[in-house]
Amino acid sequence: MKYKLPRFSILLFLCSVCMPSFADRGVFDFERWDNVLNDIRTQANNQNISKSVIDETLKNPHFIPGIVKSDKNQTEFTLTLEQYLDRTVSNDRIIQGRKKHTEYPTLLHRIEQKYSVPANVILAFWGMESNYGKVKSKHQLTDAFLTLIYEGRRAEFFSKQLLALMKISDKNKLSISKIYGSWAGAMGHFQFIPTTLAQYGVDGNNDGSIDIINSVGDAMYSAANYLNKLGWNEHEKIVRKVIVPADFDRTILNGDTKKTVTDWAKMGVTNPDGSPLPQTDLMAGLITDTKELAKRDLYQPYKTDDETDADIAPAPVITAYLTYPNFYRIKKWNNSSWYAIAIAELSEKLK
Repeated sequence: MKYKLPRFSILLFLCSVCMPSFADRGVFDFERWDNVLNDIRTQANNQNISKSVIDETLKNPHFIPGIVKSDKNQTEFTLTLEQYLDRTVSNDRIIQGRKKHTEYPTLLHRIEQKYSVPANVILAFWGMESNYGKVKSKHQLTDAFLTLIYEGRRAEFFSKQLLALMKISDKNKLSISKIYGSWAGAMGHFQFIPTTLAQYGVDGNNDGSIDIINSVGDAMYSAANYLNKLGWNEHEKIVRKVIVPADFDRTILNGDTKKTVTDWAKMGVTNPDGSPLPQTDLMAGLITDTKELAKRDLYQPYKTDDETDADIAPAPVITAYLTYPNFYRIKKWNNSSWYAIAIAELSEKLK
């Protein structure tokens, strides 16, 4: 059976083909679009997804040129760590997080008891992912996934996401055409993609359905379950802010090299006030903003022929973070070191 692309979507596409991001695609391939839709129907039938969900998914599919443009033009991360933290760990986000703590004390307590993930950590993820539910996604996910499958760069991945979403809709009696998310397929208060939701979703409000978009309880329980399964340790810090000597080996300041905290201390790493680190065999990495550090070095004074070492001010120490096991668990949620540090900083403010 063939499926026609709606005329409105055709017009949107034709209006955009002159843009550089579509230059390599050319004229819209209707046969390819039909093949995408038919392939999804076949796979869904083979995976025993109900006819009603399949029909709703494929009833009036829309190709969305703006999503292809977003996928092709993902900008490189350019903020310094300081700029990123100023943006993400803002005073407003801290204030709103504390308000949410007073709004959901019982729910957060139950989650902490069940999953051993502290309330301030859950709130930090909630704030980072959707600003406590204020950020509303605008894309109908079926259309987003179909568009990305057609675009082809990660067709297999997005096919899995769409099929997972169809199963979620089927199992939880949710109208799939009313499920909205980001252009890349993340949804709800904690921005889960469908395969993550399928694996870690929890019915937090015990209504027989998992709905992480409209139920804060389901969303929080699912997030806590995910962190618990990642191995979250409620008794350990995420990071520790430290200073290291100016002449420290910068090649190991990327979080990849692991040593015990005691060993880092022997190498001159201290607390920001210069006091010694705790003596412990806990393994940790060490990370700093090396790009910003390199820029700083450009403005360091250098010794001229008629100057002595005493004439030149010593280079300032380097601010860095010891990164504990919970830091690397966060990176399995979002593989960004800056994101993990922001979660650490925000969760500390929300204690």
